[in-house]
Amino acid sequence: MNWQFWKKNNTNNDDQHEKPKSKVREWWDAILFAVIAATLIRWLIMEAYTIPTPSMENSLLVGDFLFVSKFHYGTRTTTTPLQVPLTHQKIWFTNIPSYSTAIKLPQYRLPGLTHVKNGDVVVFNVPPRELNDADYPVDLKTNYIKRCVGIAGDVIEIKNEQVYINGKELPNPADRQYGYLFMSNGQISERNFKKLGLGPEDYGMEYQTSDGKVAYRVHLTKEAFEKINAEKPNYIISITKEERNEKETFPYSGYNQLFGLKTNPKMSWSQDNFGPLWIPKKGATIAINDSTLTLYGNTIVKYDHNDEVRVEEGKLYIDGKQVNEYTFKQNYYFMMGDNRHNSLDSRYWGFVPEDHIVGKAFFIWLSIDRNADFINKIRWNRFFKLIE
Repeated sequence: MNWQFWKKNNTNNDDQHEKPKSKVREWWDAILFAVIAATLIRWLIMEAYTIPTPSMENSLLVGDFLFVSKFHYGTRTTTTPLQVPLTHQKIWFTNIPSYSTAIKLPQYRLPGLTHVKNGDVVVFNVPPRELNDADYPVDLKTNYIKRCVGIAGDVIEIKNEQVYINGKELPNPADRQYGYLFMSNGQISERNFKKLGLGPEDYGMEYQTSDGKVAYRVHLTKEAFEKINAEKPNYIISITKEERNEKETFPYSGYNQLFGLKTNPKMSWSQDNFGPLWIPKKGATIAINDSTLTLYGNTIVKYDHNDEVRVEEGKLYIDGKQVNEYTFKQNYYFMMGDNRHNSLDSRYWGFVPEDHIVGKAFFIWLSIDRNADFINKIRWNRFFKLIE
């Protein structure tokens, strides 16, 4: 039986032979196959990422390499098919865009195993903070990794650092970090910080007084704080818990100016005291007024797939007509870093749309401590660690 039925039968096998491939052709075929296979795996199944910032410490560390599952929440189809394979926004080592918008496709999501849940560690494309921020196609926006603390339909509130979802305390990540202020007699050397178990990403100088004292902002777990406070070296004068009361959080005053709205003092929130805030859910309808436009106007205008929409003088117009209520077209999520005082997250730029969700952080396959010496560079205890 001829198992290679797609090939033409050769009746003169003794006289006719296929011309062997050249080495160049063999290499080209191998590289092409590898690129196609890697592209399909990266798109459909799993993609590798690295952690560049400390916003998720100590759950995830700077230098962790992890795989992110695309099939958990369902793979997204691309909106920009004209793109150099295995690139993101730019061609490697250049500022040349890796894609063209000459062809744009609607985005769809394939069926997944599950949905985003409270507590999941999620990779997503971060939405720009302001209406006039530079933007990319959805699937090419900058990737962030955070913990989902609120899903569509939830009401989130933060009281004195504790997160509440629908009035109930959300369990805190075991390794979450908060900010502390170290006051020292003088500058603390990198060597002494290392003795305290702190790397350069964990601290930064805040200010120096006229008499030579220096204040540092340091990010620690509760256990690390208690240990350092108990064994406090003589060059540290005091350690105090930092309170984050800055008011540059969502919803920022810039929205009020853009939308012609009055500032609502009840929405003057901070990192540690935030909300209550309802997270938009697909199919849910809200009344349109100054308060709801302050909270949801940017989301409606930029992310909810309206062809013609604008906000003027505190009124919402869709397809040229003023509307007094609005029904959301997709689900949204609220993301926060486990390093609660050192994370740029939904407390600053608001909701993450469902079509910006990339995948679920799955497991760590390699971890490198860039601040350690050569022998201790690899964190062996983090190999193949599942992410929780």
